[in-house]
Amino acid sequence: MWYAIVAQDTPDSLQKRLQARPEHLARLQAMQDAGRLLLAGPFPAIDSIDPGPAGYSGSLIVAEFATLQEATDWANADPFVAAGVYAEVSVKPFRKTLPA
Repeated sequence: MWYAIVAQDTPDSLQKRLQARPEHLARLQAMQDAGRLLLAGPFPAIDSIDPGPAGYSGSLIVAEFATLQEATDWANADPFVAAGVYAEVSVKPFRKTLPA
């Protein structure tokens, strides 16, 4: 089943995010390579594709897991959690409707 992982960043987390990004992306790449990643990306803190020093306010990941618990455990083990980038992480079941 698909699960939506929605994370909110801590204030002024841009430098922490940049430092932990390679490890964070490696985990996402492994999910993509396994065919289990629907989409992933950050929320710019301002209305711009490149927010510069304004940074990001959080992230969205939609990935496939066997159970909600597995998705939650994976999300909580994210390098952004360990680095203090994410202040809060929410995991919810997600039903993809479109595109088919």
